[in-house]
Amino acid sequence: MQTLLIIIHVLVCLFLIVIVLLQHGKGADMGATFGGSSQTVFGTEGPLPLLNKITTGAAIVFMVTSVLLAYLSSSVGKGTVMQDVQAPVKSAPAIPLPPAGGTPPPAPAK
Repeated sequence: MQTLLIIIHVLVCLFLIVIVLLQHGKGADMGATFGGSSQTVFGTEGPLPLLNKITTGAAIVFMVTSVLLAYLSSSVGKGTVMQDVQAPVKSAPAIPLPPAGGTPPPAPAK
């Protein structure tokens, strides 16, 4: 679920970047006043109503996925990875064995 949301989130993010870069700013109409070409492909109003609706929809999807990812990441860390590990049983310290040659180790000096 989280992987699918991340994929959708990244795709919508990239789409938002592209769609915002396709839109022209408020000062771009000044160039059309002095002999610029008209944009008849999108009709008489230009691409603004269509691009505004697409941008709004993408922004809503982006915000919803952001909130869902934040909620999912906050509720992930409730458990621990060590819950199934048993504590080791304490035993008596090991007694050192003599070397294989048969001679006992030297006694500590007092």
